[in-house]
Amino acid sequence: MDFSVRLWTPGWPLDLFAVVGGLSRGRGDPTFRREPDGTIWRGIRTPQGASALRLRLVAGPSVEATAWGPGADWVLASVPAMLGDLDDTTGFVAHHPQVAEAARRFRGWRVPRTGLVLEALIPAIIAQKVTGQEAGGSYRTLVHRYGERAPGEGGARGLWVVPSAGAWARIPSWEWLRAGVDGARSAAAVRAAGAAGRLEQCVDLTRDEADRRLRAIPGIGVWTAAEVRHTALGDPDAVSFGDYHVARSIGWALTGTEVDDDDLATLLEPYAGHRYRVQGLLKLAGAAPPRHGPRMAARTHLPHQFR
Repeated sequence: MDFSVRLWTPGWPLDLFAVVGGLSRGRGDPTFRREPDGTIWRGIRTPQGASALRLRLVAGPSVEATAWGPGADWVLASVPAMLGDLDDTTGFVAHHPQVAEAARRFRGWRVPRTGLVLEALIPAIIAQKVTGQEAGGSYRTLVHRYGERAPGEGGARGLWVVPSAGAWARIPSWEWLRAGVDGARSAAAVRAAGAAGRLEQCVDLTRDEADRRLRAIPGIGVWTAAEVRHTALGDPDAVSFGDYHVARSIGWALTGTEVDDDDLATLLEPYAGHRYRVQGLLKLAGAAPPRHGPRMAARTHLPHQFR
């Protein structure tokens, strides 16, 4: 299959995996692969169709992007934004030594902007109120069942592309249950897929307009909208309120104590405009309170006949 290549040189010392690694949906994500030499592969559904994208660093600070499939041209045009080229750090000041240290260590990280709303939204809905392990397993099952092999070399390496909006919308309720997704989340995902046209327009809206449009879909709240805004729209202020782990991890990193959402809002107030940037930097730095016990056991949402 034919492929297209683009060479792009960022204006900063890009940390490729730090930026693109955040687009992976956990271990075993069928749409994401990292080779031992640092090469990144992504299976991407674009407005023009499916594509496989390979990203690798070449001589100097440049990135060689190679794409296969009907969406290849769209994907290659999106690479700079995907790697953080549109991220504006103007006005960002580290008010805590922990943030300053993280910003120094991860100076090659920028907030990515994929420009693909549904790609970020469906897995965020699947991840509502469950463990990352559960969400990753459900997502993997559904992509394998209703997605497609990535075109070209990506498919040969086992890469997949997520289902289309129409395919997401047609998944029967019992198949969502088989994949471990309860009725509330599957209904929200199906509604989102049905409104994909309007939701994808969020890339051209202001932050507040995009947030309102996303949250107008029943089942999409503050946390889910934020997950989409900082991934698909490159919003450096879209902090993940409503996430217990985010609040306690940032609280622990900056104060040595765990905090709730109200306290987190106060703590991040000096970073207005860059609150997600703080979240992202501290996550890269491994900020988290000590574990006090074993991981939460995975739950099941399957009725008896599906167990």
